[in-house]
Amino acid sequence: MLLEIDAQSQTPIYQQICNQLIIGIATNKLQPGEILPSVRQMADEIGVNMMTVSKAYTLLKNDGYILTDRRNGTMVAAKQSLDPPFQARFSRELELLLAEASIHQISETMIQEKIKQIYQKFE
Repeated sequence: MLLEIDAQSQTPIYQQICNQLIIGIATNKLQPGEILPSVRQMADEIGVNMMTVSKAYTLLKNDGYILTDRRNGTMVAAKQSLDPPFQARFSRELELLLAEASIHQISETMIQEKIKQIYQKFE
C-alpha cells in the first residue's frame, strides 16, 4: 500500500500516515498479520524523516492497530472488539463533527446518507 503524503496539508505527516493505515485496515487493503515496511523503509518510500514514521507506528501500536516484534517486524493487528475508551473517544469526536456540520447547515438526512455511503466502503 503506497501512502500519499501532502506536505502542504495542515494535518501533520505522522497523522496522515496513521489515518491512511487505519483506512487501509478498515477497507481490507491491509490484512491482519500483513507485514508493514520497517520505519526506515517507510520513511525512504514516502520521503519523510524516520522519527515521523516512528511516531505514527507508536500511536498505531498504542491504539492496537499494529503489532511490533523485533524478530517479525511490524504487522497489522486483528480487528478489535469495541472497548469503552474507544467508545468515549468516538462519541466526543463525533459530537464535535456533528456540531460543525450543524453550523454549516448540513441536514440530518444528508449526514445519514454520507455515513451510509462511507461505511459501505468498510464492509
